[in-house]
Amino acid sequence: MRSIFTSATVRGMEMELRYRGRTVTVADTEFIRRLIADNPGLSRRALSARLCEAWDWRQPNGTLCDMVCRGLMLQLHREGHIELPPVRWVNPNPLARRNPERKRPAPVLVEDRPLQCTLAEIRPLEFQQVRRTVEERLFDSLLDRYHYLGYTRQVGEHLKYVVYAQDRPIACLGWSSAPRHLGPRDRFIDWSAEARRRNIRFLAYNTRFLILPFVKVPHLGSHILACMARRLPLDWERIYGHSIYYLETFVDPGRFRGTTYRAANWMMLGLTTGRGKDDQTNKPNRPLKEVLGYPLTKDFRRRLCEVV
Repeated sequence: MRSIFTSATVRGMEMELRYRGRTVTVADTEFIRRLIADNPGLSRRALSARLCEAWDWRQPNGTLCDMVCRGLMLQLHREGHIELPPVRWVNPNPLARRNPERKRPAPVLVEDRPLQCTLAEIRPLEFQQVRRTVEERLFDSLLDRYHYLGYTRQVGEHLKYVVYAQDRPIACLGWSSAPRHLGPRDRFIDWSAEARRRNIRFLAYNTRFLILPFVKVPHLGSHILACMARRLPLDWERIYGHSIYYLETFVDPGRFRGTTYRAANWMMLGLTTGRGKDDQTNKPNRPLKEVLGYPLTKDFRRRLCEVV
């Protein structure tokens, strides 16, 4: 599901809802109810395809907007306007057995048809900040299903993004407040302990970056990071009342080479100590991670080292 109903107006006795730029009227909702009633044996996917055909709801390339349509029908179902048939199949998640005690997000179905093309064919991409929106469930579900670290609930200042191309989600990025102490980064910025204490809020940490496994588009990852570097400071200031001047992340060299970050001009600054933030023994207890950084302004050091 990509978008919720963005507005509601009343004309006479008829309410209109807006979904993905489409007006959904009471008559439209009644048509969907009849479609479901007349086809009791169809699955949710088949019903959405029938509805797209009936409405001639298509992408510019002529393909049915069935994924978007399923999102519309699911939203109508959740708000009690229609009654969908039970879900018949959910894509299995191999991470489910990793931590059975972990409270997992509810699954959200997405289009898993392979997307293989050039970047130019799907640009411009659409970036949606989904924290505290209905679409946050999509973000959480995709991480839980497809990211090797799974879904983890974040605290403090943080934002969540879903990236769309051709009306379908293709990537997710999570950003949060930065760790307080990080040797390679602190030496790179060269700030004092007092400056770090005052200005750590001006850093953002990339907690998750997921490109869905059925999306195969060359140079997509570095393009997304470049777009995020422009978008994130504006959203952070709008939501939290202050901007950010520096981005950072960790890369596990045992799993990844960090090629996407390096292609987007992120700098490798060094390795973590492998002790974690709650270390009491001063001995490594986890894999070492590469620390990568990306300044957002030319004068980032001056801004981050100020003590006013």
